[in-house]
Order: sequence, then C-alpha cells, then structure tokens
Amino acid sequence: MRAEDLDLKELLELNPETGTVHFAGQRAMICDTVSHGLMRQELIDIVGEKTTRGVLNRFGYVHGRRMALALKSKFKWDSTEDWLKAGARILAMQGLFMMDQASGETFGPKGGTWRVSSEAEQQILLKGRSDRPVCWTLCGFISGYLSYSLDQEVYAVEDKCMGKGDAFCHVIIKLPHEMDSDAENDVAFFKRMGVDEALRTVTENLKRAENELREKTRKLAVIAKIDEDPTELMARSPEMRHLIELTKTIAGINSTVLITGESGSGKERIARFVHDNSAQVDGPFIAVNCGAITESLLESELFGHVRGAFTGAAADRPGLFEAAHGGTLFLDEVGEVSLPMQVKLLRVLQEREVRRVGENKSRPINVRILSATNKNLKTEITEKRFREDLYYRLNVVELAVPPLRRRREDILPLARLLLAEAASHMKRKVEGLTAAAADQLLIYSWPGNVRELGNSMERAVALAKGNRVEVDDLPPEVRQITANVSSNGEPRFLKDVEKECILNALEKTDGNRVKAAALMGMGVATLYRKLKIYKLDRT
Repeated sequence: MRAEDLDLKELLELNPETGTVHFAGQRAMICDTVSHGLMRQELIDIVGEKTTRGVLNRFGYVHGRRMALALKSKFKWDSTEDWLKAGARILAMQGLFMMDQASGETFGPKGGTWRVSSEAEQQILLKGRSDRPVCWTLCGFISGYLSYSLDQEVYAVEDKCMGKGDAFCHVIIKLPHEMDSDAENDVAFFKRMGVDEALRTVTENLKRAENELREKTRKLAVIAKIDEDPTELMARSPEMRHLIELTKTIAGINSTVLITGESGSGKERIARFVHDNSAQVDGPFIAVNCGAITESLLESELFGHVRGAFTGAAADRPGLFEAAHGGTLFLDEVGEVSLPMQVKLLRVLQEREVRRVGENKSRPINVRILSATNKNLKTEITEKRFREDLYYRLNVVELAVPPLRRRREDILPLARLLLAEAASHMKRKVEGLTAAAADQLLIYSWPGNVRELGNSMERAVALAKGNRVEVDDLPPEVRQITANVSSNGEPRFLKDVEKECILNALEKTDGNRVKAAALMGMGVATLYRKLKIYKLDRT
C-alpha cells in the first residue's frame, strides 16, 4: 500500500442504523471546526493559554500515536516512507489542513509544510492574529505519529504559522538532544502538565480578577460618595468596628476560625477579609457550600478521588483540600455536614493530611480552615446532630457577625454602595436615595440582612423613574413596615420613632441602660450617645 492509494470512501464507514462512525478502523465522531475553536477559547479563558496548549499538544500526541498504530495494523505499506506520508494524508482527509501541493512536501523526519490549517483559521476568526504559532493539536499529532513510526521520541515545533500572519505553516522535527534553549520551552508542552501547574495558573487568574474587582468597587464608592475604603469591611457601627479589629488580629494567626451569624449577614465576606489579611494571601481562597452538596459528592469534592473509585470517576481528581494548598479553604454552612462526614473531616483537621476516595495513601496538606454556620452548634451538639470534638477543632476562635438590624449606622453606606453597583451593572443613571427612602431603609428590620438589602437596591434601580430612588421603588415589605404618620395625622420622622423606642425600652427595664440597649439590639455606647442627642440623659 502506498500513501497515494488511501481513499476517503474506503476509510470512512458510516452505520446509519447504529449512528456510529469509524475512520481507519477507529471509532470516530464528527465535530465542526468552530466548536473546536470555541472549546479551545473556553479552555484558555478558564485555565490560561499555557495549560490549554499543554492539553491540546497532549491530545494531538495521543491521537497521532493511535493513528500510526491503526494504519500499521490495517494496511501493509510498501515502505516506511509511505507509512509516514499516510499520516499527513489522513489529517488532510479529515479536513484539519491542506498539504502544500506546490512543494510536494509532507511531514517526516525533516519537518513539513501545510496551508489552510483549521486551528490557524479559528485563531483568526475568534481572536485575530496571534504573536506566536497556534497549531498546537497538529504539532501534537505529528509528534505522536512520528514518535511511534520512527520508534523514538521526536517533537514537531512550529516555526511558521498562518495564525500569526505567515504565508504557510511549517514545522521542524528534532530529537530531544537536538533541542536548543528556545525550543525546549516548546517541548515542555508535549509533556503531561501536572495539576499543580494548572492550579497555579487558575490561582493567578483569580488573583488578577480579585484585584480588578477591588478597583471597580473603589470607583463605585467614589460614585456613591462613601468615605470608607469599600474593599475593607463596611463598618460605622461600634459592634462592627470591634469585629473588624478582632478579625485583623485573628487573620495574622494561623488557626481555625468559626464565623457565626444569620444568613445573609456577610460571613463569607468576613472569611475573605481574614484570608486577605493573612500570611496565606498569595495562595488561593476556595469556598464550598457544604449544605448544597450531597454527602457522597461532598466527600469527593473535599478529598478528591482516584480513577475507578465509583461510577463516573474516569480519572484521578484532586479535592478542594489539595486545590487550596498554601491558601484558605472556607467551609460554608458546616452545620449541615452529616455525622459520618464529620468524622472524616475531623480526621483531616487532626492529621493535616487527606486521603482521596478509593486511595490508600495519605497526602499532606497545608491549608488554613475557616468555617461558617447560621446554626447554634452548641444546640446541635446537645441534640446529637454535631460532634463536640469537631466543634472545638473548628472553633479555636469565633467571629460573630452581627445582623444588619444591630448595625443601623452601616445600613445607608451599604445601601448606597450596593445601589451604585446595581446602577453600574444595569447601566442606569440612578445616583442615590431620597430622604424619605433613606428613612424607610433605616426603619426596616432587614431579616435577610445584607443579602436582602442588596436585592432591594437592585430592584429599586430597576424600577426608579428618576435619578434617585423613591419610597415607591422599594419592595412592599420595606415601604409598608411602619406607618408614615402619627395618630394625629402629622408626619412621623425617624428621630421620633427612635426616641419613642428608647423611652419604651428604658421603661420596660426600669431604667437599666445595659438591659435597654440589649433589648433594642444596640451597643451600650450607642444608647448613651442617643440619650445625649435626644436630651434624655438626666444623670
């Protein structure tokens, strides 16, 4: 058999009854080049160009070796040269490129030239001209095909590419010992890229995105006319300021932290603040909602698994403990973890090592653990739903996030920042709140905390008819929570409501200011300040 004798009609087998396609004796699938180009771009966006190039080089390499084996077993070739030429002809038949008929050159031990590369075509279509060669899968195929055919490791390195503006694509073939320093960087892509390399790339991308988000938030704060640095925690209330000071102290100590508070109060934001002010700041911050994942999946997510550990485990996969190496792992809603899973989690925290599902060996981990819950874990322990030993492992230090109703000084700054963010996202010119709307926000108790406030501001921006949010733009439960007039029909202002509330609390506690402050959900210092403002302090 000569390479020129290969016939596409003979190589391609279609079975309409079963819907299967075979090419050169191998099960195949039909995929359009645009889909391949979009997948390639998705990979670049997620894990970066370096990791993507490594994946596609390896994919092409394996494809090339399998094709060389299939052609060797299916046909009896007149010469090794025909066998080598067959590889290029097969690629051309599959539509991956068109051989350079003018030169008659094919890929072989000395290299090769081609035109109309599908990869170069997709690069130009989706991203425009590149500054480096882009035929990664093709180079991998040639490397794998020739390495098997010649029975020695060789690499195809592209030195000319239509994807970067050259008139044609060209590769040179070299043995490992022939590679110069520049080419060695190319050869590295043909070797299997480790998970650690991919994770480092993802971590770098996340850090870059976080920095961009911080800068955007600062710009929004300028628009909202907020003096505080919005990338820090928003805190004007004494209780929240105390929490921030404690959080900064704890951040510098590498110990486990339990963050408690109501749903939507900002527990994950506290966790990120701890990470950003810790020695692990250069490492990844990975959050997982333990309550949103079933027990079996949670074990695999946290600890990882090996190939064949369970149905669907097609490859080894590291867990989040390994992915967070050198950084922080945040276990949100840890109170939802089942008792059997709590035992496994406790072992990891005690031994500082993790064992993948289906694997016997343990792997050391270097991760800071932060956890959060909206449950009372002491009650859960009493009712035998949470292990006491795990509780004390997680709760070396507790950070209790106060609900928004106890942080009334923070409501308006937060509302203005969230409003500016929503307006920017929706591209609407809504610049602030009317006085009446601001008063209504302060009166409402915010059972959903900061999350509910954010949703309310987004709704208000969507409904606002002018450049300021009116009371009518707020959700019904916010604008209707209290009457806007007194019993005699006169307007009732916020100061009057607050003054009345303080007097009622003092009356119920027989003038005990500490108990009155606790009853109203405010700090004692705040109460003393209010008494002075309203001239109720007669001592």
